Amino acid sequence: MDSYAIRAEGLTKVYKDFWRRKSTSALTNLNLTIERGEIFGLLGPNGSGKTTTIKLFLGLLFPTSGKSWVLGYPSGNLAIKRNIGFLPEESYLYKFLTAEEILDFYAKLFDIEKKERKRRIDALIHEVKLDHVRKRPLSQYSKGMLRRIGLAQALINDPELVILDEPTSGLDPMGSRQMKDLILDFKRRKKTVVLCSHLLADVQDICDRIAIFNKGVLQVTGTVRELLSQNDAIEFVIKNLFNDDIEAVKAFIESRKGTVLSIKHPSSTLEDLFISIIQRR
Repeated sequence: MDSYAIRAEGLTKVYKDFWRRKSTSALTNLNLTIERGEIFGLLGPNGSGKTTTIKLFLGLLFPTSGKSWVLGYPSGNLAIKRNIGFLPEESYLYKFLTAEEILDFYAKLFDIEKKERKRRIDALIHEVKLDHVRKRPLSQYSKGMLRRIGLAQALINDPELVILDEPTSGLDPMGSRQMKDLILDFKRRKKTVVLCSHLLADVQDICDRIAIFNKGVLQVTGTVRELLSQNDAIEFVIKNLFNDDIEAVKAFIESRKGTVLSIKHPSSTLEDLFISIIQRR
């Protein structure tokens, strides 16, 4: 059994035109490992190769060269399908079905026994906070609601590996926070999460490690702390100093050949402010 959740060696995908001539190099010589139980973020601009990478891992595309393994099996092996949950960037759901019916449909595809199906459906609808619209057709759902039922669909088989492509797309700040809390809960439940997002703040908040792609090439990978750390600067957060004390501290730092880059009050984030206002009673 592979100790990694995902492993890629020399993974390359070249799209060809009608005449079988090389057209676009979507991914070039990717070497990457993703640990079991971690939240891993894939970052990059449009066309950087993120979605192609995900599709290669899932076996939805065949590589031009190179190999990849998922949960110890070659990508695309049917033996691992039951252990993967996937939320695509655009969920294609039957809009005439209700939340209960769409989850029941997908649960049947995994041959989940009736009693267990009902238990999972009830638990997932509650988990994604759609209890109040569980019997409403999906055609009446907002984009954010569809995103959440899409996540529930990806979890119906209780997968070991969860792959999420733009999971917070279409969600308001409250919904986005709830989605991130759910993803962090996956980690507590020992699931591996691969997260693809354009929202850098979301990735920074929840990912253990990230990989940044550009033009089909992996540029850098590492922990968020490692990549964001400025090793030549030190930050102090201090309370209860008067102006004279601040000037004295500044003078002391400068006497030791240090450079004070800024003196300012720490701030929260706009998301935290929004959430605190909405949650006020």
